[in-house]
Amino acid sequence: MTTIRRFCCNDLLSFASVNLDHLTETFNMSFYMTYLARWPDYFHVAEGPGNRIMGYIMGKVEGQGESWHGHVTAVTVAPEYRRQQLAKKLMNLLEDISDKIDKAYFVDLFVRASNTPAIKMYEKLGYVIYRRVLRYYSGEEDGLDMRKALSRDVQKKSIIPLKRPITPDELEYD
Repeated sequence: MTTIRRFCCNDLLSFASVNLDHLTETFNMSFYMTYLARWPDYFHVAEGPGNRIMGYIMGKVEGQGESWHGHVTAVTVAPEYRRQQLAKKLMNLLEDISDKIDKAYFVDLFVRASNTPAIKMYEKLGYVIYRRVLRYYSGEEDGLDMRKALSRDVQKKSIIPLKRPITPDELEYD
């Protein structure tokens, strides 16, 4: 049986195996602790029997005005637990928090342009490619900024794709 629960400090000591996938970004401990302290509602784990971490999602809420949005910083599932809808469940949880609690206009995420399986999964979840960010990953690989409009964005303005790629220095950060 799988339980989805909030991430806690002790999880930092037992989730490393989930990050072994070469497409998963791994951050330093202080980065994870900052997210845990500032956006605890956006940080969850999927836990299996024996308290084994199967996957996690980490995100935040940011922006102003019609740019107020939920952001998926990382979502990953250990290879042995894939194809069980865990990423979908974790994504749905973050979307619900963004939509119902924080009243965001959309949820966004960045994905490597070469990560076709993830792109297809996000598209199945209703995400569209909003824009390409040139050399987003380590100055080498392009990233795709994908978005999904939430109920507050009635006219779906947040997901109208940009016509040209941008560079990382053109991204707006909060």
